[in-house]
Amino acid sequence: MPEDAVLSHMRADWNRRAEEDANYYVAFGRKNQSVEEFFSSGADQVRAFETELKRKPAAFWRDAAALEIGCGPGRLLRPLSGHFREIHGIDVSDEMLRRAERNLRGVTNIHLHPATGAALASFPNDSLGFIYSYAVFQHIPSREVVMNYLAEAVRALQPGGLFVFQINALPDRGHLQSTWNGVRISAEEIVAFARGAGVLLLQLNDKETQYMWVTMRKVGPAFSLPSPQLIRIRNAYTGEPVIPASGRFGAASIWMAHLPEDADLLTLTAYVDGVEAYCCYVSGPINRLRHLNIIIPPGTRTGMVPVDLYLNGQPVFREQLARIIPPGPRFPHVCSLTDAVNLLAANRVESGAARLVMEEVKEPERLRIRVSGKEAEISYFCVNPLHERYEFDFHMPPGTREGPNQVDLLLGQRRFAPIGIEVERAHAS
Repeated sequence: MPEDAVLSHMRADWNRRAEEDANYYVAFGRKNQSVEEFFSSGADQVRAFETELKRKPAAFWRDAAALEIGCGPGRLLRPLSGHFREIHGIDVSDEMLRRAERNLRGVTNIHLHPATGAALASFPNDSLGFIYSYAVFQHIPSREVVMNYLAEAVRALQPGGLFVFQINALPDRGHLQSTWNGVRISAEEIVAFARGAGVLLLQLNDKETQYMWVTMRKVGPAFSLPSPQLIRIRNAYTGEPVIPASGRFGAASIWMAHLPEDADLLTLTAYVDGVEAYCCYVSGPINRLRHLNIIIPPGTRTGMVPVDLYLNGQPVFREQLARIIPPGPRFPHVCSLTDAVNLLAANRVESGAARLVMEEVKEPERLRIRVSGKEAEISYFCVNPLHERYEFDFHMPPGTREGPNQVDLLLGQRRFAPIGIEVERAHAS
């Protein structure tokens, strides 16, 4: 489909969604959210972007202009506007922008623009210090449009500026693309883009998930430092000197002094016991140190294991020992049980369908769900393979009564504590 046709199709669909319930389609929590509830639902996303802003001094951002691609009704623009001299938001939907104008009235450094194409033509070369996008590229049904947005963002960034965004990196199994379930782009494709664009790649987290985080930095002036020096290797989650060989805590942080400014995921290569590790994050300076986060390779043995690090193919250090321990026992556990549509309705089923989220589930196909003794039909989806995190959707079985009900879970031979739910309406036999 030509780019103009893609954008026209997106504009029509997102105008319709904005008219129906803009806040719901942007913050997929529940329908008919209040303005206050809608803005508060973006707190975690704001913190994630503010973490990346720490790569530069606050004074750098106060003099910079920023851009949000896909700003919607302005949920993130308002809280982030205080960091910058000015901040711009673009969106393909006219209806979303009209709601943003109402929501952001009185905030004088925010400027809204309609997206007239995947080219950021309103923004000159090297003019923006920070560009970000949250859960937007996931809805674009064209690889060419997404990749053009990435190229345009790099063009518009000033040297030293950051581009932080999300990509749907789930495996592409030929799904039907739409303006809701858009194109999927792998971590390997992002690496290839970054190499071709000549940018630093600083974050590639949550690989093979629907919300892979990416941070790029446009190359700025280089300056010389002493040779990099290893300080410590620690557990990336806990800071302890022991690192599980696998599982959700099977990741290490390699802390270094004097790591060059241009060291990134494209130039750093780590090996654990001779096997290349997946490098996912390079930090900014923290007390004059920087760290590289790596995922421990599958099958790594336990004990004192050598770690090697290379920068541009040259050794930074060789055979530094890290203590690898057996992973803790897998402990399947329930994270949440909500209505399948209103995700804020904890333990209350309004739509007739519920969503159960569990982690550390090895064999999701073995899960059985009963509602007050009646077997429920289940569909499931892997949200994060590293954490073995799954979403299980199930409808209330025929004959389910209105009011209090009990959900029983059986995973193989493991029984979980019953969960009480409130069903809002009865379901016919």
